This record gives sequence, C-alpha cells and structure tokens, in this order.
Amino acid sequence: MNRRSQLLRIIQKYDFALYDLTLYLDTHTQCTEALQLFQKYKAKREQAVREYQSRFGILQAHQQENTEEWDWGKGPYPWEKEAN
Repeated sequence: MNRRSQLLRIIQKYDFALYDLTLYLDTHTQCTEALQLFQKYKAKREQAVREYQSRFGILQAHQQENTEEWDWGKGPYPWEKEAN
C-alpha cells in the first residue's frame, strides 16, 4: 500500500472514531475521558490531513486556500482509483 492510501485510511479511521465519540458525548456530556479521547483523535486526524495535503493536495473543496486559481479541480480526487 502506498503512502497516499495509508494516509487516507488513517484519516478514515480517525473520522470514524470522532463520529462515534461525538455520538457518545451527545449523551454523556460530562465524560472527561471521552472528551480527552476526542481531542486526542482530533489532533491526530489534523496531523494526518496536514501531511496528506502537503504531499497530495487538498481532500475537500472547502480546504481550498489558493486565491489565484481553483485547485480542487486538479485530480485525481482522493476517491478515484488513480489516486490510490
């Protein structure tokens, strides 16, 4: 598996964990352990996204920061076979 695919899988795992923790925290708002875990995985996800973006480009259109040119349309997109 290449580094691009590895990073996408890592990001997906953190996304799943964060979503699951969000659901838990919605009903257990005082659980500091879950909140700390949420913050930990959020930071790890952000780190993985930064690495992905620095090597392979943005993952989502709202991450577009170039004010001179629209970068999002430059493929391949993360979900396309050519990107993996």
